[in-house]
Amino acid sequence: MALLRRFEPILRFTRGEEFFPIDVERYVRSCSLWMQRPGDAPGCVAPSGELTLDRLTRLPADIPGTIFYLKLSDPLSAGELAAFALQRIQGHHPLEDTFRAGQGRLARVGYFSRFFDAAHSLGLLARGRVPGDAAAAAAIAYHRMIGPQLCYTYYGRAMRQNGWIVLQYWFFYPFNNWRSGFFGANDHEGDWEMTCIYLAGTPEEDVRPEWVAYAAHDYAGADLRRRWDDPELEKVGQHPVTYVGAGSHANYFEPGEYLTELELRFLAPISRAADNLQTIWHERLRQYRDEGQPIARQRVSSIFRIPFVDYARGDGLAIGFGQGRQWDEPCLLDPPPDWVIGYRGLWGLYVRDPFAGENAPAGPMYTRGGTIRRAWYDPVGWAGLDNVAPLNEMLRIVIARRDVIAARQATLRAEVEQYGRTLQELGTEAAAMRGQPHWNSQYAAHTKRLREVARELEQRRAMIANDEALSRRLEDFAVELEAGHPGQPQAHIKRALRPAPETQLRFSRVADVWAAASVGVMLIGIIGLILFARDYLILGLTATIALFVFLEAGFRGRLIRLVTSLTIGLAIVSALVLVYEFFWTLVIMIVVVGGAYILWDNLRELWS
Repeated sequence: MALLRRFEPILRFTRGEEFFPIDVERYVRSCSLWMQRPGDAPGCVAPSGELTLDRLTRLPADIPGTIFYLKLSDPLSAGELAAFALQRIQGHHPLEDTFRAGQGRLARVGYFSRFFDAAHSLGLLARGRVPGDAAAAAAIAYHRMIGPQLCYTYYGRAMRQNGWIVLQYWFFYPFNNWRSGFFGANDHEGDWEMTCIYLAGTPEEDVRPEWVAYAAHDYAGADLRRRWDDPELEKVGQHPVTYVGAGSHANYFEPGEYLTELELRFLAPISRAADNLQTIWHERLRQYRDEGQPIARQRVSSIFRIPFVDYARGDGLAIGFGQGRQWDEPCLLDPPPDWVIGYRGLWGLYVRDPFAGENAPAGPMYTRGGTIRRAWYDPVGWAGLDNVAPLNEMLRIVIARRDVIAARQATLRAEVEQYGRTLQELGTEAAAMRGQPHWNSQYAAHTKRLREVARELEQRRAMIANDEALSRRLEDFAVELEAGHPGQPQAHIKRALRPAPETQLRFSRVADVWAAASVGVMLIGIIGLILFARDYLILGLTATIALFVFLEAGFRGRLIRLVTSLTIGLAIVSALVLVYEFFWTLVIMIVVVGGAYILWDNLRELWS
């Protein structure tokens, strides 16, 4: 408890956020419990008002595939929805607390991404989704359950793993209104989010924080963590600051607007292939990339993902040390209470969404499928810290590795001396056999053995050279560690999540409108061509696409890039056409030129 309170994070929200972390007991008392058997209609297990945390751990046994889930609210009547809207107009949500989207999200991505976004929007009409008024109903239920006395709660957990003391902070939000409130990907009842702080040392002596990792959507790995001395990690005293995405409640290190992409499972292989091609284009060929960020620090956008903006501006309510709102006494998850271990169901409405985005999540210990979360059982591996030791341990490891290398080098040098003598002996014997016809078979075997020993000798000499270089580097690294310089704080980051730079947020209003309307206008235009100008369909499609590409490049200030890319593309196509049409002529020319060069080079050697 003392460690949790000492390092508890500060959460800064975006203006317009409606749901904040609460204790789950209030939430569960306001919910009903339901179960969904395969092929059957949903059935109520416990009505609202009768459900408790203890009841969640005593679910009835049922057939495989049955899903248990909580339900926070029922659909609002027209009168309730009107009353809720009227309350907002009358000042329950002051103007300064309202959300303004600003730059349109579609203006920040390419044309193909907008097509996938349109398909996603149409898909919401056909797949399971949270009802449109669910956010309003959840807001009413939320204010009813917290009452006039505001409270903010987190669930804390401390554990030891691989030399680290891991502090986990779990936050439960009654509702995720990212789609309905902030133009995001999904809505769902219930939302569990988490941050981790990794401490070195022992509580009996002293501990020091070395790393912080923030959960953001489904990302995992080293890109989610920052070292304690990283200037990107904002702190108030010993309390790291978290910028929370509006509605989504994802956690970020910097304030700003994050372009987040939703990847559909069936498009994942294509998306990975596109990522590899873009990496080759940007890193190998050094082609266009957004200015102001190093190549290795940008997350490559893919045309096969659906773009959304996560607004983590930090201009709204703040909770934590020295802020306008304070944390209540945290609830400990050590040891895990029965409701954490025993309830594998969903913490909100189950709408049978095949992509799971609109289904509620499971608790802190489990995934939607009922398996244990990696962030729960392996928080060190989840943040990519498996190969990172605490600083005090790192110095001990460096010294130990130097001793191991020194011992290995002594062994290798003895082997090198032995192999050297053996090689000389074999060479002497081979020289004696050479040129004697009746020794041919023995000489061939001897020569083979000679090559094998020479190869072994070469490998050991290379190992000695590499070990010497590594030993020198370890010595230098030990000096750096003793001086308190463990290396660059962001050396581990490959593709960081970063807010959109200001240069990407300065599109004109016309560009915003164009981005929002372009896909719909193109689709309507194509249908018009099919209906009224079918004889000119190919020509019309070519002209339409060319016009749209030109307008897109103009609005985004990339006409020069467009011309350059077209030039490169046409040059490649022209080269391929020439190769196809004059393949054998080119082969003959290459052979003749190669032969002439070899002839000239050999004769030049004679004349020199």
